[in-house]
Amino acid sequence: MAKLLWIIGGIVTLALLAGCAALIASQNVEQPPYTSVALDGDFELRDYPTLTVAEVTTQGSRGEAVRSGFRPLAGYIFAKERAGEKIAMTAPVTQTADADGTWVVRFIMPSGYTLETLPRPAGSTVRLETLPPRRMAAVKFSGVADDALIAQQEARLVAWMGSRELAPTDTPTYAYYNDPFTPGFLRRNEVMVPVGR
Repeated sequence: MAKLLWIIGGIVTLALLAGCAALIASQNVEQPPYTSVALDGDFELRDYPTLTVAEVTTQGSRGEAVRSGFRPLAGYIFAKERAGEKIAMTAPVTQTADADGTWVVRFIMPSGYTLETLPRPAGSTVRLETLPPRRMAAVKFSGVADDALIAQQEARLVAWMGSRELAPTDTPTYAYYNDPFTPGFLRRNEVMVPVGR
């Protein structure tokens, strides 16, 4: 029995160490700058500047779409499908539903790049775009971001927006800050909704 407890303790310790290592690694990844307009616990109102992104359009369920969108974007930044230098990974990976039922999955490009200085994608799957400045209402939460958890947090955000008389101007964006190996309780996810200024 004591041996079994030592084994379980060792496994738990290794899992915690791996989670801490993943958390430290994710904190060293560049994230887009923003100005916090209001902070209320898990909720925040943010002003984002112009952002340069690489994006793809995908289909399927939310989970399928983000996975299939990640692959060509990773191929682009790691120079697997084009010539030239690698581009540093940033966080978060974002996903937004389009009007026709498809999804747009985006990597935000590091701040040192512009549309003019980014390497050109090799094919037509990955597009380089500029997002205009936006005000976003956001809710931050941990856990494995499955459909049920995202729906729950989106409902919380909509209720918070209603209490502040903030009207959405477009569909929500889902933001994922960690790799899939990070334990759920250490993950950072967000639902963000553009609102008027």
